[in-house]
Amino acid sequence: MISVVAKIPLKEGKAQEIMESVKTLMAGVAKEEGTLFYTVSADRKAPDTLVFMERYADKAAFKAHSETPHFNEFMGKVMGVLEGAPEISVLNEILSAK
Repeated sequence: MISVVAKIPLKEGKAQEIMESVKTLMAGVAKEEGTLFYTVSADRKAPDTLVFMERYADKAAFKAHSETPHFNEFMGKVMGVLEGAPEISVLNEILSAK
């Protein structure tokens, strides 16, 4: 399995503005076959940083996700409100409790 943690720093006050795009993204992700887990949270210490935690069945599912229209639409919108470069960690999952 592939796990991803993506931290997206937004300009101050822009997190709420981008929420409709996040909701559209999440609706599309819910229909993806190989996406097993996908959440978005706000960092308590940096509320304008969105943190996506993701789990994919394999590399092909991760690649398929990054090529979907809903993902690319979201990325197009978020690029205009970024405060800095996103921090994306792609991990090979070793163990899982569930």
